[in-house]
Amino acid sequence: MKKIQEGRLRFYGHGIPYFEDTEVRGKLVVIEGPDASGRSTQIGMLTSSLEAAGHAVLNTGLKRSELISEGILEAKRNFAIGRKTLSLFYAADFADQLENKIIPALRAGYIVLADRYIYTLMARSTVRGISRKWSHSLFGFAIVPDLVFYLDVDPNELVHRVFQKNTFLDYFESGADMGLSDDMFESFLIYQARIGREFHRMQKRYNLTIIDGNRPIQEINADLQKRIDDYLASSTQKPRPDTN
Repeated sequence: MKKIQEGRLRFYGHGIPYFEDTEVRGKLVVIEGPDASGRSTQIGMLTSSLEAAGHAVLNTGLKRSELISEGILEAKRNFAIGRKTLSLFYAADFADQLENKIIPALRAGYIVLADRYIYTLMARSTVRGISRKWSHSLFGFAIVPDLVFYLDVDPNELVHRVFQKNTFLDYFESGADMGLSDDMFESFLIYQARIGREFHRMQKRYNLTIIDGNRPIQEINADLQKRIDDYLASSTQKPRPDTN
């Protein structure tokens, strides 16, 4: 990780040359966690409370690039590409959002709330047999967030939540492409347990804060809100967007 001045972008690896000296006034906060962990709910609640406190907020997440997202969805629907190629697709999606949404918002003083980040992409790749070193190098252009939270939910609780919303389990979120089990339910439990273990392995290296996601929504939100408020109070003054 490059050590550069406070208030400037920090990268996990080689970075983006023309952004290396970029000054930022905003903050990047990442909420990680599996499907049905409550990420989107928490981001919605945090957005409302932060905006009510006078902060400008931008929401972002995976597969939201106008250039790449449709290509990713099409490739997954048709099982058209290999695992490393899919990782490269996701990296392109992330790079487009980083350059055109995240960094401009940080420069303008926004708090950026990311619904997942590179950690999900690296965990998915690792459990599918792609080396951690390769994934870390691939995402060396990613900026280091100010805060990263991982909503840790027991796989048995996750599957219960999934069936409360849907009548089926997602093919890839169940690891069905990995041949873990002929039974989709069992495959889901195995896959989600592996993803969870990978996040715990990443905790120290990437400074992840593990949050107990098995608790009630309001309790989790109060926990996240306090951690974010404490961080903002201990760092710079409240970020506000440019109005010029």
